[in-house]
Formats: sequence, structure tokens, C-alpha cells
Amino acid sequence: MKKLFKLFQPVIVAVLAFIAISAHAALEIEISGGSAQQIPIAIVPFAQATAPSQEKIGDIIAADLRRSGLFRVLETGGVASRPTEVSQIKYAEWTVLQAQAITVGNISVLPGNRLKVTFGLADALKQTQLVSMEYNIAPSQLRLTAHKIADVIYQKLTGEGPIFASRIAYINKAKGRYSLQVADADGVNPQTVVSSSEPIISPAWSPDGSKIAYVSFEKKKPIIFVQSLTTGQRLTLANFKGNNSAPTWSPDGRKLAIVLSHSANSQLYTINADGTGLKQVTKSSAIDTEPNWSPDGKWIYFTSDRGGNPQIYKVSALGGEAQRVTFQGDHNLSPHFSPDGKSLTTVRKDGGKYSISLQDLASGQVQVLSEGGQDESPSFAPNGRVILYATRVGDRGALAAVSSDGRVKQRLSESGGDIREPSWGPLLN
Repeated sequence: MKKLFKLFQPVIVAVLAFIAISAHAALEIEISGGSAQQIPIAIVPFAQATAPSQEKIGDIIAADLRRSGLFRVLETGGVASRPTEVSQIKYAEWTVLQAQAITVGNISVLPGNRLKVTFGLADALKQTQLVSMEYNIAPSQLRLTAHKIADVIYQKLTGEGPIFASRIAYINKAKGRYSLQVADADGVNPQTVVSSSEPIISPAWSPDGSKIAYVSFEKKKPIIFVQSLTTGQRLTLANFKGNNSAPTWSPDGRKLAIVLSHSANSQLYTINADGTGLKQVTKSSAIDTEPNWSPDGKWIYFTSDRGGNPQIYKVSALGGEAQRVTFQGDHNLSPHFSPDGKSLTTVRKDGGKYSISLQDLASGQVQVLSEGGQDESPSFAPNGRVILYATRVGDRGALAAVSSDGRVKQRLSESGGDIREPSWGPLLN
């Protein structure tokens, strides 16, 4: 747990070299646990006039739904018919499988190298159509469209918000090189944004998903940069005397909270997204770090040792007196808000073990969700249903995820890679 101990020491990173985005091997996902009552769903293979180079859209949808732990995807090979529209479904064939929901669809080719993807979702018990949608896309958007369809199914049948059409960022160390990578939420299609022979730390998504802030030691000291994922442009956000670290975006994307040590111990500041308007938020003799904004933008939660051991505090985004938030556990670090603002996930230390915990802010009730013993860097999915975090498997770092109720657990790993510091990005348009 060297990283956790370094929270209250000067951050050490090194020179980054910006490179063209490139692909790497996909993360592999292992799933354990699940809902006590999974929804049985039949996903009929999508008909298609031609065979796109991408993997089959139905397989992507099925994998997304399985990964949630809330669905049981049925084997459809024994059913003779292959409907492409809800009106074509012969419900008697599918109720034999005990399907509660049926997904059908079709992919056709349009002029100008475009694809039309149609999709329908039916209630097998009531024999009624629940959803019918159509997408006009480029072939390169087929995988994203599959994630969006999975989100529609997920939302309609569970009542929860979307999750699959999003991306994750993480640091991968492989063959002596560090890379800041971005991948689909299922770990597929990883792209390298920044790579270096020295460490890269603290990736943080902008609210619109178009930028990532991170820390480098490009001039032999910690400097915060903001990288555009659309244009490749890089902005030096904070290069003040001392350490510049721990960037996190405000909910409206106009500001970031950062940690500076240019005048004393590490303290919290806010700064405009263009690097102007620096304002100090905390003024204490303690070490204040790891800021995270509340979803309403009014508060900044952070880690501080002002009470002796590291615990979570909150302060007005405009500055003022800090208030302690966590009281259970030897240490609490790395606060991150759920999207609805009702819960806070932290890294909790008890008996020498570091675990991911979830605190209900209204009641103060705390639930420990992970059991790795060396878990860190929690980050919520866009719908708040899942928490992504870093753990250790043997001598390597890996990514793991746990549902907010603790029932469903996942582990994401890349062969030969040492993966850490995940950050879950917003939904893609």
C-alpha cells in the first residue's frame, strides 16, 4: 500500500511524452455473485444484410447484461424462429425458455457507408412491446450502439440509470513503461493517451468526457495537465512552486479543485479550467489532499490528517471551516461521491487492511464492500450502481468493481500489465 502512505508525502512522478492514441490488449473480466432474482432475457441474434468487421452486436449486449449481475441471458440456439421485429415474435416459442423479456434487431446497410440498426424489446409475459428504437450510424459506432442498446434494456427492466455506454481511464505499467489508457466500460478498445518510462498518476475525467486531467513531473516537479481527447491539445493547468497534484473537476466543468504546497503544507485550491482564477479553499497546518466535489458543486470533500489520522472532511467550495465526515475505521481516504450525492465511497483502513467502503450520508451508516486488503482509488459508475477500484493480485495491480450493494463483484486484468488508479468517465453521447 505504498501509494496510500504517499498521500501525505510529496508526490513523485516523471516526464510524460504525449503520443498518438494507440490500441492495447483488452482487459479480461471475471464476474462473481449476482442478484438473488436475475431477469431471464432472450437476445435473438440480430439479422444483418452484410457482416460488419466488428463482433456481433448481440454478443456485446449479452455480455453487458451478464456483467451487471441482474440478468440471466438465455441460450437461444434451440428456438427455430429468428424474429427481427417485435411483431414477428411467436411468444409460445420463447416462454418455453421461461424468458421474461426478448430482444430482437436488424442491421442493414445505408448509402454512404452507413448502417441502420433497429432494435425492439418485448415483455414475453404480457406479449407487448416495451421499446422500439432505430440508429443511423457509421460502422465504427456499432460497438457503442450495442452498449447504448444494453443501457436501454437495463433501464427499462431495472428502473436504474444507464452504465454501459461509458469509458474508464486507468494507469497501466507494462514492460517498464507507464501509460494512461482509456477503454470502454467493459475493458475493450483500450487506447493510450499518454505514455512514459516514468510514472503517471491521478487521471480525472471532465464532466463531459472530452478531457482528462492528470499529473506529470515534466520539469522535475509535479505539474497538472489537462489533455483533450478530441483534439490532442494539452494545457498546463497548474505549475506553481512546490507540488501541484490531485486534480478533480467541478460538476459544471468550469473549475477544478487541486492540491498545492507552494506556501505551506498541502492545501486545497480551486482554479478555472483554463488555468486562471486560483483561489485557496483550506488554510490549516495539516495536510489536506484528495479533493472531490459534491454533485451540487457546493462542497469539496477531502482527506486530512488534521485530527491525527487521515479522515474525510468537507468544506464549502468558497472556503471556510472544515467539518469532519468520517468517524469509523482507523483511516479513511480517497472520498468519491455517488452521482446522486447520497453516498460517499472511501478507502477505509482497519487492522492494517485497506478496503472500499460506502457511507450513507444521511444516516452515517457504513458498509465495507471489498475484501482485497490492498484496495484503493474508488470511482463510481455514471449511474452509481457500481464502484470501480484498484486492488492487488499477486505482485501486480488490477482493477476490480463491486456493486453498491456488495452483491456483484468483478475483476478486470490485463496479461502482463500492472494496472492502477482507475477513473470511471461519464456516459457517451
